[in-house]
Amino acid sequence: MRKEFYLGTAVAAAILCAPSQAQDPDAIEATAEIQEASTVEEVVKATDAQAATEAAEVVEYEANTEGLLPKVAADGCELHMWPAERMNSVTTGLLGGGLLDAALNSGTDANNKTLMASALDSPSQLDALQELDLRTLLGLTPGTTIVRHEEPLERKTMNRIKDRRADSDSSCYSELIVADVLYTKAMIYGRSLKTLFMVRNFGDDGKIDKQYKAWGGNGLKKFPPKEGEDALEGLDELNSVFQLNFEEYANNAKKRLSS
Repeated sequence: MRKEFYLGTAVAAAILCAPSQAQDPDAIEATAEIQEASTVEEVVKATDAQAATEAAEVVEYEANTEGLLPKVAADGCELHMWPAERMNSVTTGLLGGGLLDAALNSGTDANNKTLMASALDSPSQLDALQELDLRTLLGLTPGTTIVRHEEPLERKTMNRIKDRRADSDSSCYSELIVADVLYTKAMIYGRSLKTLFMVRNFGDDGKIDKQYKAWGGNGLKKFPPKEGEDALEGLDELNSVFQLNFEEYANNAKKRLSS
């Protein structure tokens, strides 16, 4: 849940802004209106529009905790999960890829990445995973406690570091890492969202017993939204396909990790 609120009152904002407005004609006019006001209500009214742009806005983020604790008694097992550090967009046209194709589609891909970041930022990735039954999908014990880590891991360290990425001494410890989120559009195959996941199961000795890394990918119909289309529908589709990608991945991961 995100809560947004303004710090300070309109009067305070106007006073703080006054020194920097000395040479600004618009600011001088606004200040004159404030000086002419004879009551607090009039001051607030006179500075309302100005304060809206000058007042400092603070965003407080509260992490989603739904589904983290098991419905049965906790058994000491833990699943730690991290979101992807990066996301990318690759659009290929008639040239079929290459540097020239990338240059021609650079603007489109940059816009796509911006849209992706608004729908699948780090908290949204974790929220989407929490909505799923991770314990069942990954073959974990019903008493597993899920721990979310808001900060992504550095992509270049995912394969190199073999130790546990969380400070935990649990003898039953697993990691779920979202490695990459990739939007692709190809002339033949159309639009799709691909996601690279990695699960690592550790033993009592603190070393990796088993791990499985693979892509999940599914087609898109509404993202990216075209001009005149509902942008929210396209962003919602990213979220649902992200979940579908994980379910596809988990179906294979569960088999590989249990064998």
